[in-house]
Amino acid sequence: MSFAGVYPHYVNKATRKGRTQAELDTIICWLTGYDTATLERQIDLKVDFETFFSQAPQINPNVSKITGVICGYRVEDIEDDLIQKIRYLDKLVDELAKGKALDKILRI
Repeated sequence: MSFAGVYPHYVNKATRKGRTQAELDTIICWLTGYDTATLERQIDLKVDFETFFSQAPQINPNVSKITGVICGYRVEDIEDDLIQKIRYLDKLVDELAKGKALDKILRI
């Protein structure tokens, strides 16, 4: 599955709830270590999720602070590394869409 194919859905979910694409990009960059330019490049290249996460400069060391249920699974208990990273991203997008403050989402 292409990250670029899912990204517009993330944007739509965030903006529909009154959040901005810039806020979405901030949480994606926080999670992955990409900056805005390299994030845009990954989208333009239409990379799949596996490539997107394998080429990420650095998964944030505070990722273990992301807990809770997404799609019926506790994110901290998912054993497949790639699926866990995708679900971490889904969880962050959900928190953004639910109106959670950015500093809380970023576990600052």
